[in-house]
Amino acid sequence: MNEFDQLAFENAPMGLALTEDRTIRACNETFAEMFGYRKEDLIGQSFRRLYGTDQEFHQIRDIGLEPLRRSLPYTDERLMRRADGSRIWCRFRARTLTPEAPLKRIVLSFALIDTAREGPQLTPREREVLLLLSKGQTSKEMARVLGLSPRTVEDVRARLLKKFQVKNVAVLLGRVSGHGKGGR
Repeated sequence: MNEFDQLAFENAPMGLALTEDRTIRACNETFAEMFGYRKEDLIGQSFRRLYGTDQEFHQIRDIGLEPLRRSLPYTDERLMRRADGSRIWCRFRARTLTPEAPLKRIVLSFALIDTAREGPQLTPREREVLLLLSKGQTSKEMARVLGLSPRTVEDVRARLLKKFQVKNVAVLLGRVSGHGKGGR
């Protein structure tokens, strides 16, 4: 990597990482700081370190593999764990360098999602359900992914509708995407 490439990588305004088989091989200072680590504490470590549970780490693995296999970037939002155990909500983007084996070598970017925006404050569970709603999942599918009962997912959905003062999920998704009245 030449000097300018290195400067761009190290000083990017978002967290950048290169992984091989879900192990961090390189990352920039922004990435390390976002997660509360020193770079040297992350290099060579499994991405598992950045998830709250083994279950989360394993469930999230297959999400987005199809676009990566087609050499397309994959984007979503996810809840991650910092070194101190606190949770942060991130916008995650991935591009594989090996479409035939998408997890073999991936370039990742992470940006913190500002939780101080106008509008209702969401719990981590509400954010998870909202993300899965935006992907078109049913309550039963969400319950399976999150390890909850469908009734619990329905309760969270109802809470979201009430918090955003909307009557259905379509309006809710429009509101949170910034396309509805009072969107962010």
